[in-house]
Amino acid sequence: QVQLAESGGGSVQSGGSLTLSCAVSEYRDYTLGWFRQAPGKEREGVASIDVDDSTIYAESVKGRFTIFRDNAKTTLYLQMTRLQSEDTAVYYCAAGAHPPSVFFDVLVRRADAGHWGQGTQVTVSS
Repeated sequence: QVQLAESGGGSVQSGGSLTLSCAVSEYRDYTLGWFRQAPGKEREGVASIDVDDSTIYAESVKGRFTIFRDNAKTTLYLQMTRLQSEDTAVYYCAAGAHPPSVFFDVLVRRADAGHWGQGTQVTVSS
């Protein structure tokens, strides 16, 4: 079973930057992605990357966040810039054997349809 572990969360002021990392225990032909969940809100997809390195972003983070991975494809990153207070949330990395077009929807509706890390807190103060 694929195991994932996030790191890199923390506190930052509005307008600042932070890069999250996710160690993936083994490479598989899975779509990988980042999700976040703010207090009192549903978990939402933030960014995904597929086996061909094609990416999808939520509208709210387009132009500010970048998802990428290392050449060995065992570390996933989320570079976040121009952070806003609305970006405050627990961020999770996830993997699943789903096409990118449905990856966010499937994993939000059925968490057991994918593999998840434990989450890392990102707090943006204004």
